Amino acid sequence: MYEMMAGQPPFEADNEDDLFESILHDDVLYPVWLSKEAVSILRAFMTKSPSKRLGCVLAQGLEEAIKLHAFFREIDWTLLEQKKIRPPFKPRIKTKRDVNNFDQDFTREEPVLTPVEDNIVKQINQEEFKGFSYFGNED
Repeated sequence: MYEMMAGQPPFEADNEDDLFESILHDDVLYPVWLSKEAVSILRAFMTKSPSKRLGCVLAQGLEEAIKLHAFFREIDWTLLEQKKIRPPFKPRIKTKRDVNNFDQDFTREEPVLTPVEDNIVKQINQEEFKGFSYFGNED
């Protein structure tokens, strides 16, 4: 959420170990253009202690506390769940493969497929995927 609002990640480092250290110990800087509600919810989500983090505190209503936060005050959650809210932005696409709404840095990359090990797939409860399908070759 921070990256979507600020346009950059909240933590940066040259390697994974330094990134983890930054996440654990550094303070997040918030751009001045963010609303006070946006900063408030981002701070609440990035609270270092899980026992105090928004959505994790029983006394605050757990995940219901997220819905009640000032950042989301305009959202009618019932209508949203019923898909009766008009989206604020609906991208225009010409075909199923139209990628004009994505950064070309990503769309020009060659895909790298990660092979799935059979023994891992066999350990996964396939019932959890009932009703889902995948069609790999649409070309």
